[in-house]
Amino acid sequence: MIQDIFRGTGVALVTPFTKDLAVDYEGLQKLLEFTIKGGVNYLVVNGTTAESVTTSAAEKADILAFIKKHVNGKLPLVYGIGGNCTQHVLETIAQTDLSGISALLSVSPYYNKPSQQGIYQHYQQVADHSPVPVVLYNVPSRTGSNITADTTLKLAAHENIIGIKEASANMEQCMLIAKHKPQDFLLISGDDLMTLPMLSFGAVGVISVLANAFPEKFCQMVQHGLNHNFTEAAELLYNFVDINPLMYEESNPVGVKAVLERFGVCTAKVRLPLVEASSGLKDKIYKLL
Repeated sequence: MIQDIFRGTGVALVTPFTKDLAVDYEGLQKLLEFTIKGGVNYLVVNGTTAESVTTSAAEKADILAFIKKHVNGKLPLVYGIGGNCTQHVLETIAQTDLSGISALLSVSPYYNKPSQQGIYQHYQQVADHSPVPVVLYNVPSRTGSNITADTTLKLAAHENIIGIKEASANMEQCMLIAKHKPQDFLLISGDDLMTLPMLSFGAVGVISVLANAFPEKFCQMVQHGLNHNFTEAAELLYNFVDINPLMYEESNPVGVKAVLERFGVCTAKVRLPLVEASSGLKDKIYKLL
């Protein structure tokens, strides 16, 4: 089953930039090698962490082609296409080469704050038009609206919607999804520190920011959780408790790019309106590292 490939750790890849803010393909190759060697189970391309809102359509196509060529089928690829104009999302799906893509990750419409019925109809359209399976993405802190458990469960009935990346941090909502979802519908954590508790009640894994920088330890933690070795998993989780908030202190992916720069993988550069990690934030990160 296609759902089996999403068991474990997916990494929401950053997009490395050069000092003049062009896409850094050398850095991207280093990142791919670093995360794949670290044991991630699949790669998420063009998500929030990739700064997808500030890369052009041409850059997106080039990045996807580069990753496909480099990965060469070694790992499943998930591609992010979402937005707050349903018609534009459908047009983008139609115009994107999704060959070799295992699933689409589609964020809930943001800024215009649709009702639950609007969210439901939006995703029905996306799923009807997508040539690959769709994973819903609920991240209320960014979108300004929540996909409720009821709406998620209604959408789970669509044959082309296979799961949800849940980043609401609402454990009760996640538990309701886990309790009532179809057996083959995937509950995926979208919050690194919430992954372990979510694994305990039915999540199959995580789409992670931290796995960019700490793939080996993070993947080990998730695998222990999947094997119900929660004592060992918790010991690994505690490595991330202090550093995780710093990844978001000046917005994602500012923090994790500072870590990757320290590790020599890529620069800490981000595109406006994000700005590179302040010296104060870098100092805090470096002390923890």
